[in-house]
Amino acid sequence: MSELDPQIIAGYHAHVYYDMAQKDAAAHLRSAAEARFGESKGDEVTFGRWHDNPVGPHPTGSYQIAFPAPLFSQIVPWLALNRGDLTVFVHPNTGQVLEDHRDRPIWLGTTRKLDLSKL
Repeated sequence: MSELDPQIIAGYHAHVYYDMAQKDAAAHLRSAAEARFGESKGDEVTFGRWHDNPVGPHPTGSYQIAFPAPLFSQIVPWLALNRGDLTVFVHPNTGQVLEDHRDRPIWLGTTRKLDLSKL
């Protein structure tokens, strides 16, 4: 396997997974993340739409937090400590969508099976 340069990572997506019983917890996490990272970082951090049902390769309801690579060391540890019982799927954005989701994920919480046929 050839070594990849981390400079190819344009940013990251953190997908916060939830079911309807967890939606309040997901909303609380989102509000806290928006307060911490949304206002202080301007447009660098983007909070995506709520999806109460599976969308794309994701097996459950989710919303996305998109952020540039330099913010990884602030956002991912914060999510790890504050996610509660929610699962968060984090992946880099290198332009290799399948590989980013299949080979390069970071799971905070319970690993889930993605539907990679949708990529």
